[in-house]
Amino acid sequence: MSETTASAATWDYLIHGAKVFDGTGELPRREDIAIANGRIAARGPELDPANARQVFDGNEYWAMPGLFDIHTHYDLELEVAPGLPESVRHGTTTVVIANCSLGLAFGAQRKDGADPIVDCYARVENIPKEVLRATADKVDWHNPREYIQHLNKLSLGPNLVTLVPHSMLRIEVMGFDASISRDPTEDELQAMEALLEKALDDGYAGFSTDALPFHYLANQPNTRKTIPTQFAKYPEIKRLTDVVRRKGGVWQATPPKDSTIGTIKTFLLSCGRLHGKPLKTTVVAALDVQSNRKIVRLARLLARVLNSWLLKGDFHLQALAAPFKVWSDGAVTPLSEEIEELRLLNETELEDREERIRILNDPDYIKRFKAMWMSGKTGFGLSRIKRWLRLEDYAFNRTLADMTIDVCPLKAWEGKTFAEVFDRVKAANTGREFHATEAETTLLKTHFSGVKDEGDFVLAMLRAFDRDLSWYTVSANRDETMVRNLLMDRQLLPGFNDSGAHLTNMAFYDGNLRALKLASDGGDIDVAYMVRRLTRDPARVFGVKGGSIEVGDQADLILVNPSALRRLDHNNTVQRQYREEFRHEQLVNRTDGVVPLVMIAGHPAWQGDEFDAALGKTRMGTVLDTTF
Repeated sequence: MSETTASAATWDYLIHGAKVFDGTGELPRREDIAIANGRIAARGPELDPANARQVFDGNEYWAMPGLFDIHTHYDLELEVAPGLPESVRHGTTTVVIANCSLGLAFGAQRKDGADPIVDCYARVENIPKEVLRATADKVDWHNPREYIQHLNKLSLGPNLVTLVPHSMLRIEVMGFDASISRDPTEDELQAMEALLEKALDDGYAGFSTDALPFHYLANQPNTRKTIPTQFAKYPEIKRLTDVVRRKGGVWQATPPKDSTIGTIKTFLLSCGRLHGKPLKTTVVAALDVQSNRKIVRLARLLARVLNSWLLKGDFHLQALAAPFKVWSDGAVTPLSEEIEELRLLNETELEDREERIRILNDPDYIKRFKAMWMSGKTGFGLSRIKRWLRLEDYAFNRTLADMTIDVCPLKAWEGKTFAEVFDRVKAANTGREFHATEAETTLLKTHFSGVKDEGDFVLAMLRAFDRDLSWYTVSANRDETMVRNLLMDRQLLPGFNDSGAHLTNMAFYDGNLRALKLASDGGDIDVAYMVRRLTRDPARVFGVKGGSIEVGDQADLILVNPSALRRLDHNNTVQRQYREEFRHEQLVNRTDGVVPLVMIAGHPAWQGDEFDAALGKTRMGTVLDTTF
């Protein structure tokens, strides 16, 4: 980067000689880009560098609009770290918040002893209760308009697109207890419609719901109940989405996983042929699930049918650009909530190891757990056939060879699979000779001497280490060719990074870069297509101004180093770090060198391998205006 004298400068910055992918999907051009007063001031070949205060040499780089992250749960992190550095460093300049029916649009909503932010977020998004309580304590707004005003007072890093969260809308109108126990009255339903319409008029981009059957509340006495949105029946969903359709907003949803008929009926709401006007709909998620290979096929088929000329839908399944690698802290992981025997352990307070040990030692629980764990692995029957055909009911992976230990009090086991450790346990219990340290020998005698099968072994691991054991498995998207096919599918939309949630369970902050890398295998034409899918297309779906770098546009743009991108090894980008803002560990990605510049509204938020000192202290982004 070079500098000229400020008195002579017409522009604040000039990016010189970059290969520009402008988000239209057209092939790139070598151009210069000038930025002044936070906007694109000029584009074209051979702009005069003497007119710029600072010049970035872009000859080795791609330039493109800043990227969208369309599925985040940053609502809480915005209150403690509004710069959102883990997304910014990866080229994300716009994030969508309040997904899956959860958000802060209605404030803390504490009433009659309920604490909805804590109750709804703690298990669904695996965020510690103390972090959630600290955030709720600071809330000083009470309605959607005040929330947008609050967001625009924060020192935002990326721009925000926010949705109206259905669970919180239900709580606001019905009260917490009623929202998880009954249908709304007609007056309550009309009140929800009115609040939703008012929020859309105030700048909210749409409405989010959730139907995944393993999103549970975190506080007693409701730990066996799911979040409020899941108590809404079809007529309620239709009434509310009709408001969104009429206003031109977007509906973010998840499918009722265990009901094919329910899924089809629900998502037919997207179709203009049936309802007079298409409803923009974006749905989690198109994943190639390892334990059930039919899911991704059915998802793609559903998208094609809904978007056909016959039904005229506007339906966009979100596709994750990475292997679905999920960490577990003992039994605490998002996927464990779908299995009752594991869900019982998740119902306990994170700090209550004693209660989990009591459950793990209960004879009836042991019998049930072992039956669950061994289902389809022995004997002959339907469950064995379904496991062999990869058509199981669970997304949770129960294959020991696929479960790798990341952190363990016995350091010698770190990096080993559960299968490898199980072999050592069997060797110890049958008297076979193998090399073991004194610490391992003691551990095996203390906790594993009674192990007879896989079920016993997993129970023993949970008893011995509880949440001090961190292990991971890849539950979906193992086939990179399939992942690329999903990302390039015009019926789908790259997304579902879940940024800001599952602090020690997931790390997909670099998901957009992975999408660009996979697209780059097809050369410039595929890169141009993917840039459009990460910029202009989501801007269109969410109805906001953004995703382009035309003259006059807000200067949200990034540079990408294509050589570093090709070398990106997603298997070695995840690391643990302690976040002071959370007073908690977090899994993050580090892909420094791939994105040498991130500019948000003309502010260089990230340069080289470091953040600008103003990130998180000075407002850069804003809540984007809706265009409907």
